[in-house]
Amino acid sequence: MKTPPNSGQRVPRPSVIQLAIKDLSALAAAYMPILMNGGIFIPTDREYQLGDAVYVLISLPDDPQRYPVAAKVAWVTPARATGGRTQGVGVRFPDDEKSTALKTKIEDLLNGYVATDRSTQTI
Repeated sequence: MKTPPNSGQRVPRPSVIQLAIKDLSALAAAYMPILMNGGIFIPTDREYQLGDAVYVLISLPDDPQRYPVAAKVAWVTPARATGGRTQGVGVRFPDDEKSTALKTKIEDLLNGYVATDRSTQTI
């Protein structure tokens, strides 16, 4: 049986996002420990759909290394969201060694961090 030709539709390449987190309060506001493999909120005005692939280069506070993550959009916060939430997307980390190491690094950084009353960008 012959497979139908590609109807001219290209599979879009994942967008690349650079996320530089400057301090622990910003990291605490963006990190999503509720996702099985961890995740992070990315402020963006670009439109995404649930399940979209994104390639994120994450910089953590006081760490010169950038951590590459092939993530998937887990939720979308639209423009003008209730509660004054920042527009953006929450992405979930994949189940791989690099992401597990990143999740551990983030949780080590946040271990003992005393959160202020600053709201988070996560659910």
